Amino acid sequence: MAITTYGLQDIKKEIQHLPPGQIAELCLRLARYKKDNKELLAYILFEADDENGFIEKIKAEMGFMFSQLPVRAYDSAKSLRKILRLLSKYTKFMGSKEAEIELLIAFCNDYVHYIDRKTSYKPLRMILSRQLLKIRTLIEKLHEDVQADYTLDYNNVHMLAEQKFPWLY
Repeated sequence: MAITTYGLQDIKKEIQHLPPGQIAELCLRLARYKKDNKELLAYILFEADDENGFIEKIKAEMGFMFSQLPVRAYDSAKSLRKILRLLSKYTKFMGSKEAEIELLIAFCNDYVHYIDRKTSYKPLRMILSRQLLKIRTLIEKLHEDVQADYTLDYNNVHMLAEQKFPWLY
């Protein structure tokens, strides 16, 4: 006995035939099912209209998490990965490459300010290198007009990182 899975088009057609009250009930049921669904629904309902305000909230939360980083390199790397997981979840909610670039640039800025320059723990070092590479590839996918703005920010962060961390590149 196999359970039939339906595609998004089938679900969309079926939802269009439902009354608004039943759609609201389905959304609430979905929100109760998984925490990510509830967070996405909350973002869509309350935060989606003010994307810049939402980005500022994320930056503030990220800054607080950076200020609470542990001293040991292993624990710091774990905390940084947790911050990156949160950033990737929020950028999936927003669905905007520009917002993702802005948040990753803020992450790299905080990294440069909070991480000890003498660290020899390779996973901790690789986090910054990977994020800088990710920012560069995301910028290349943008339209040329927008690329110039983010390239300037990227170059500033990259220059700061090279000045502080002799191991970068």
